[in-house]
Amino acid sequence: MANNELSLDRTFHALSDPTRRSVIEQLMGGPATVKSLSEPFAIGLPSFMKHIKVLEDCGLISSQKKGRVRTCEINPVQLVVVEKWLSEQRALWESRTDRLAEYVEALNAKE
Repeated sequence: MANNELSLDRTFHALSDPTRRSVIEQLMGGPATVKSLSEPFAIGLPSFMKHIKVLEDCGLISSQKKGRVRTCEINPVQLVVVEKWLSEQRALWESRTDRLAEYVEALNAKE
């Protein structure tokens, strides 16, 4: 359980940054080179590579280097883990709000 929580912590940390979220969105269309991924951003390549490292470390993306070109691709497994956690949280809170609504309706019926 602790390992899964650490994985989620790292993933949500990675997704907390708008640059990294944008990279994920770009990679949803398929693999891309680091150079093409970095073009929309006004930051240097060394700074951009730090974002790539964070995404790789949490398992959201993987990259491979061939010659001087590094290509990144999305790792859908980690996104499934995040989606599963969010679905569980949604179900929990929907259940709680449903019970609250029933309670309020019961109180109103007594009045």
